Amino acid sequence: MALGNHSAITEFILLGLSADPHVQALSFVLFLAIYLLTLLGNLTMMLVIRADSHLHTPMYFFLSHLSFLDFCFSSATVPKMLEILLSQKKTVSLEACLAQVFFVFDLGGTEACLLSVMAYDRYAAICHPLLYGQKMSNQLCKGLVLGSWSLGFLDAFINILLAMDFDFCRDQFIPSYSCELPSLFLLSCSDVSTSFTILLCSSLLHGLGTCFLIILSYTLIVSTILSISSSSHRSKAFSTCSSHLTAVLLFYCTSFLRYVVPTSGSLLELIFSVQYGVITPLMNPLIYSLKNNEVKAAVKRTFRKYLHC
Repeated sequence: MALGNHSAITEFILLGLSADPHVQALSFVLFLAIYLLTLLGNLTMMLVIRADSHLHTPMYFFLSHLSFLDFCFSSATVPKMLEILLSQKKTVSLEACLAQVFFVFDLGGTEACLLSVMAYDRYAAICHPLLYGQKMSNQLCKGLVLGSWSLGFLDAFINILLAMDFDFCRDQFIPSYSCELPSLFLLSCSDVSTSFTILLCSSLLHGLGTCFLIILSYTLIVSTILSISSSSHRSKAFSTCSSHLTAVLLFYCTSFLRYVVPTSGSLLELIFSVQYGVITPLMNPLIYSLKNNEVKAAVKRTFRKYLHC
């Protein structure tokens, strides 16, 4: 497919969050701090899980991949945003824009699958504790992670393949800080109805499919927990799921509002985009570290170990 041979426009202008230089300077400092904290938080989570033998379990194996996804997801969008906040030339080439669309789709779709895998892991741990080691074997865990990456890639590949055939001959301005497929629909002078339908169907199938698996897992989990006679054991079982549930709600609410609600280019849509692409990757390591005593203890052990070296 000859990308760009029949497109009058070969680059876009990212309008970012504001045209005010003072707001841009403040935004640069804020988002640079968020980006560095995101990298630090997710790298720390991966390091601690790898270094601490107490965390060599399926739950933390999946969590390390979630941290890697958030690290990559943030790096796919935030550096370009920081660049346009500082630069007078706020352009991005068509090829780079489509590449960013692909990676955002790929990583977001993979994360949706991984969150459903983590829900199944909690189901196996709480509903079948005696068979947990058999149900969540090392081979199965690796297969589930590979399957998550494969489904995310397939979803992204189908959508980007259609987007590569768009004609762009209307407007160059993207009212956002990054390239996302819904924003490109407004700029194309091609018939985007097929691509929009594929995006809507794939998002609903991917999103609702993974969401259904999460709801099913937690329905069974809640049923099992409520059958436990000891209130302390019930509380402990619920606490093991609270971090994952928080991460699920944060991810699904923001991604649904970004990709299923019709595109308008409004300020509210921009806020949802920032929440989805910038804030969520920062929040996941905080959620799992602040609400998980095992992770907090492992962080202390790991840093004490490296300090003594």
